[in-house]
Amino acid sequence: MDFIAIDFETAQYARASACAVGLAKYEQGALVDSFYSLIRPPILYIRPDFTAIHGLTKEDVQDAPVFAELWESNIQSFIKGFPLAAHNAPFDIGVLRAVLAQYQLPAPRFSYFCTLALARHTWPDLSSHKLTSLGAEFGITYMAHHALADAQVCGSLVGKAAEQWGSRNLKELIDAAGIRMTTFS
Repeated sequence: MDFIAIDFETAQYARASACAVGLAKYEQGALVDSFYSLIRPPILYIRPDFTAIHGLTKEDVQDAPVFAELWESNIQSFIKGFPLAAHNAPFDIGVLRAVLAQYQLPAPRFSYFCTLALARHTWPDLSSHKLTSLGAEFGITYMAHHALADAQVCGSLVGKAAEQWGSRNLKELIDAAGIRMTTFS
């Protein structure tokens, strides 16, 4: 199974306020590479209630590159040719769409799927399908709301779902779970 799990943290409710990104690349179901960076948001302000969630402050990100720099130097080439997986994809893909628009960057064409939908279809009897709850359910200890750690847990869940469904590749998994692969462009 080849895909990249992606996770963003934001500074505010505005989706273009990304302040951290984590990417975890999986090939044949194994984690083979990762990328993490803090991001200087367009408005250098992080809501205190958001800091309480992810721990990032204005001081942490003030010297970080803006998204456009990261996109050009790292992210675009890292994700090229791979489908993306995100837990609650409407949020993370929405952040990606917003930061691309913020910096007037052309939107690439790629496929993506939601691991929250995957988890709900794979383990419908669980009381919660939040990433932290699923991590606890499967004995995955990690630093929640750290973009790279969240991306890696998201990727691990794809592997666990594939085992549950007996899927050998991503298409089989998507079909077996009855979820959608969506095109971003």
